[in-house]
Amino acid sequence: MAGDDGGASTRDDSPRVLCDAMCGKLATYLRMCGYDAAYALDRGAEADDALLSIAAEEGRILITRNRELAARAADRDPGALLLTERDVLDQLREVSAAGFSVELAAEPTRCGDCNGPVERIGPDGIDVDPDDRPEYVPDDVGASPAGGAESAVDDPRPAWRCRDCGRWFWKGGHWASVAERLDAL
Repeated sequence: MAGDDGGASTRDDSPRVLCDAMCGKLATYLRMCGYDAAYALDRGAEADDALLSIAAEEGRILITRNRELAARAADRDPGALLLTERDVLDQLREVSAAGFSVELAAEPTRCGDCNGPVERIGPDGIDVDPDDRPEYVPDDVGASPAGGAESAVDDPRPAWRCRDCGRWFWKGGHWASVAERLDAL
């Protein structure tokens, strides 16, 4: 795949995608499934020509609900996927029917917010100064194992931090909820 993920991996041989402005929630789900899923509004691109240009330059399949845009992109490499549904779970079913795996990645590889690559924090990852941990991160997430720093806990959970925007992620209630929804597809 083109682009430097800074060591983060995505699904092997998975297509890179660009979701148009009508598919923002879908982009987040695809990121959680391990896809490099760019979102039009994150790029400040709404105009059809801008979307077509980004898709072509970055080798991304354009995912859209816009029939005219999909028809224009279909004639270009790498093409387009036209969705007909509005609900994100129905969109995921359409994406799955088109041959994409919509299973939750074993570990996060992309930031759900900005699509940047993530790095593992805590056990089996990089150590972070406790003063650099955001307040929204639970104490047992990304902490040093017991016997380490003063924020050490007996059974720390791993966390991942986006290399682009700095947001932290961990497997908690939201992860379990997304896993349930994807398993039900």
